[in-house]
Amino acid sequence: MKQWYEKLFENYGAKYDAESFTTGTQGECDFIEKETDEMNFQILQSASNALKENGKLIFTTLNGLFPLFHSVKDFLASSTKEGNATYSDNTFDLVTFRDFNVTTVEDDDGNMKELQCNERYYVPSEITWLLKSLNFKKIDIYGAKLGAFSRYDTLTTEDFEMLVIAEK
Repeated sequence: MKQWYEKLFENYGAKYDAESFTTGTQGECDFIEKETDEMNFQILQSASNALKENGKLIFTTLNGLFPLFHSVKDFLASSTKEGNATYSDNTFDLVTFRDFNVTTVEDDDGNMKELQCNERYYVPSEITWLLKSLNFKKIDIYGAKLGAFSRYDTLTTEDFEMLVIAEK
């Protein structure tokens, strides 16, 4: 059985690039949103194994500080534009740091898809620990401003995502 993120991208590439959360990005790719923490760790481990000494791993992930101070449901509702994905039945689990929701999208052929989704949020100390356990030497975490990533943006509770730059 396919996972929700596999079903999402079966026929959603063109529409995905038009979503409000990808505006201003080039080659947006979500790879660390798998079903289990173990699967997410395996992805980081594979990336680490592929890097040479002094190689850099650069990625964004959902900021676990954000839902501690804000409603994910309200944020997603406020950022949705006409024709974009919609989200309903949101519940955020403070133990697992996962947002469970029903995402409704129109695929590239105009067919509506309703997906039972869960997305993992990470706190900076957790990402740092994961990367240090994979022998990354330098780990920097910044606020991720959509389409305008910068090392000058300090991560805050207002940032929905964080930018992670790790060096082997």
